[in-house]
Amino acid sequence: MCSLASFSAIQEATHGALFSSNSKSLSSSSMMSSQAHFTTRMHLFPRKRAGVSVSASVEIDSGNSMPVSGLVFQPFEEVKNEAFVAPVAPQLSIARQRFADECESAINEQINVEYNNSYVYHAMFAYFDRDNIALKGLAKFFKDSSEEERTHAEMLMEYQNMRGGRVKLHSIMNPPSEFDNAEKGDALYAMELALSLEKLTNEKLLSLHNVADRCNDPQLADFIESKFLNEQVEAIKKIADYVSQLRRLGKGHGVWHFDQSLLQEAAV
Repeated sequence: MCSLASFSAIQEATHGALFSSNSKSLSSSSMMSSQAHFTTRMHLFPRKRAGVSVSASVEIDSGNSMPVSGLVFQPFEEVKNEAFVAPVAPQLSIARQRFADECESAINEQINVEYNNSYVYHAMFAYFDRDNIALKGLAKFFKDSSEEERTHAEMLMEYQNMRGGRVKLHSIMNPPSEFDNAEKGDALYAMELALSLEKLTNEKLLSLHNVADRCNDPQLADFIESKFLNEQVEAIKKIADYVSQLRRLGKGHGVWHFDQSLLQEAAV
């Protein structure tokens, strides 16, 4: 059993240990704001001894008279920095933070790349959908490719707005309307052109990723990695396979069978 005298001795020892511990904490808090305030509270849970319930509570305060418990910080001095204040000028972004002008410009360039590719693929769709060409599988493949590139451009536009940048659309070059080639035929010629466009897009994406690294923008780098790079490599492999198959087929009847296989893939 524990007598009241013994309990008083334990309480005094506990109080001394807490005071010593709190003094060390106060001396090490010089790096924190001078307005920082904390309260340490220790409760000894009630114990019954011979029918008597006893409990003890020890509280040490840093000197601030505010009735608080736990670890409480007053408003950080850093928040007063102008970099964290929301601008009031209507032409300025409120959300923009650590978003370099170079990153903003590089994203706009990538948007232009995606739209140019979409424009070329749409021209290919129109060519293969003509009544005197009538390769419906190739027409659908390039139409889907055009829509995918436009979707990529819109993703970049939404990201630009999210980071507080401004979307600036550049001019787009007129694509060719004819894709026939005397040596290779239209199907192989168009597919090789598509492969070149996908490789160019991948190169531009890697350049955009390098800009993000150079500007110390890990969020932009992660966005490019997670949304574009893997998909781009897969697209290059897929179209490279198509180029190899068309080279084996030549310009004859095999192109029609290849076109039908594209329709079957789209239907799956």
